[in-house]
Amino acid sequence: MKSKTIRCYQRRRGKGCSMYGRRVRMIVVRHANSSQSYLPKPNDPPPTLGSNSRPQRRSRLGLRRFILNQIHVLIFAIMHGIFSLYIKIRQTWNVVGYQISSVVKYHHGTPQYIKKDLVGLTKKPKHLSVILKLEENHRTKADVERLLDEVAEIATWCACAEIPMLSVYEKTGILKKHMPRVYDAVNQKFAFYFGPEHPGLSVTSPHKEDLPAPFGEKPKEHLRLHLISEQDGRDSMVDLTRTLAEMSQRGKLSPHDISMELIDAELSEGIMDEPDLLLTFGPYLELSGYPPWQIRLTEIFCLQDNERVGYQVFLKALQHYGRAQMRHGK
Repeated sequence: MKSKTIRCYQRRRGKGCSMYGRRVRMIVVRHANSSQSYLPKPNDPPPTLGSNSRPQRRSRLGLRRFILNQIHVLIFAIMHGIFSLYIKIRQTWNVVGYQISSVVKYHHGTPQYIKKDLVGLTKKPKHLSVILKLEENHRTKADVERLLDEVAEIATWCACAEIPMLSVYEKTGILKKHMPRVYDAVNQKFAFYFGPEHPGLSVTSPHKEDLPAPFGEKPKEHLRLHLISEQDGRDSMVDLTRTLAEMSQRGKLSPHDISMELIDAELSEGIMDEPDLLLTFGPYLELSGYPPWQIRLTEIFCLQDNERVGYQVFLKALQHYGRAQMRHGK
């Protein structure tokens, strides 16, 4: 009985195990079939973003760039406004200061006041050069008259300060074309300042006859007014270079004999000697084609934000020169 019972139990157990195995296999197959719909196939391409994701990213990048550009523009506008305000305040401050100085240091048209202003100077230039401007497209009669009056004023200040030589550079060369008018204007200004017994005057220019024609001895107080233009420096250097080259080719001059001293002597004789002080009356330093060889060791003065010819600029330039240390390029 026991053996039959055991065999019967084993049979039932085997049937149960087989039924259990079938159930497990069915569950595994169902799970595999259901997971195949979620798993990518081996040959399928990788998943890509949706069609709406790219425009969204582009719109975000465009918005960021726009915001950054606006921030940069705002920063630039703030910096530009601050700098413009600083320039305006500085110009106003300097102009007001120049006006006050011109009233306090007014010479009243008398040489004694000018000499009094220069009493404390340790040294004065023997050759003063100034740059005056006349626009090439504005050669009206009024502009020429203004230029003549400025030359006469500066020449008279130099005579009062006992500066023996004044050179006036004007780029277009219109002053050289009106040398007789320049001579008359300066003499009239001399008579206004000094009276009948005023200093002597001679007006010179490269490759032109002197005014007046030299004869006899010059008076003790004499001013030489020299007029130059852009062509004088350029043409003189070209002519000198051509002459030295021709003389060297013909054997009249050895290349070893061409030195700085020779070039300096020839240019000084053809144009003028090197000035001690160069004065510009503009708001910033602009040489406007001034002969470069003549200003190698020259002291240059420019008064910031100044836009007109004035006695206070002339006085400040002489004071600056009196304090300057001349090291001659060392």
